[in-house]
Amino acid sequence: MKKTFVIFYALIIYAVAELIWWGYMLVSLQPRRTGMIMGEGAMFVAVFVIGAYNLHKSFNRQQKLSEQKKNFLLSVTHELKSPLASIKILLQTIQKRNLTREQILDFIDKSLNDVERLDDMVENMLLASKIENRSYSFPKASFNLSVLVDSIVNRLQITKCDCNQQIIDAEIEPKIEITGDKFALTSVVTNLIENAVKYSNPCSAVAVKLFSKDDKVYLEVADQGIGIADHEKARIFDRFYRVGSEETRNTKGTGLGLYIVKEVLDKHHASIKVKDNRPAGSIFEVVFGLT
Repeated sequence: MKKTFVIFYALIIYAVAELIWWGYMLVSLQPRRTGMIMGEGAMFVAVFVIGAYNLHKSFNRQQKLSEQKKNFLLSVTHELKSPLASIKILLQTIQKRNLTREQILDFIDKSLNDVERLDDMVENMLLASKIENRSYSFPKASFNLSVLVDSIVNRLQITKCDCNQQIIDAEIEPKIEITGDKFALTSVVTNLIENAVKYSNPCSAVAVKLFSKDDKVYLEVADQGIGIADHEKARIFDRFYRVGSEETRNTKGTGLGLYIVKEVLDKHHASIKVKDNRPAGSIFEVVFGLT
């Protein structure tokens, strides 16, 4: 890519130099037409500069997308290897050691948690691919959103922390019915809560609220984590976008979660915005219209 930029800028410099030279020659040969030559030359330069600027932006976008895809491949590789290695160790331990029934059941539970983690990641990648290819139709039906959010909170709940504190504090108004794609909205809720947990300190509170007000349904997920800088809030919903480099980043992820969230909510005519939590962290607020 650097070589492409060098060639691109070299061609621009050459073209501008040639333009100036030919302009000088024309003015020397026809001094009476200096005004016309200068006007046409200025118009040509303006068109040339605008085109060069747009090409430069296109190159930059391509470079950023290439870097994001590289980070995506690195993160997917890590995300796959980590739970697979954990499952392998747990199963090998069960196979080679004489464990009690309680220990075996505990290892099986941990293995199933890793399998669910893998399943969530695969579902995310498949859904993102279908959304990108516009091959997913978002079939809609009426369902109980309260039950859906409660089940996801229970699945992602972590009750065994060093501080003996539940990591997800949920306030869910019962019997909230909406019309939408249950599968896709499951991915939305899962991604929002998993992100809040991922970017929070161990055992810090993550608040999940679901309630209705003024013919609208609100879903709020608040964490006390690292927060999101103002200049990044507009980009966090871009496909593959993640802060920093995959080689130095501490948090896990593929950069697809919030992209899926935004795309799915757009298809449901719902909105999402990010606010700063106080004193630290972020609040993601989703609003569904009931009418």
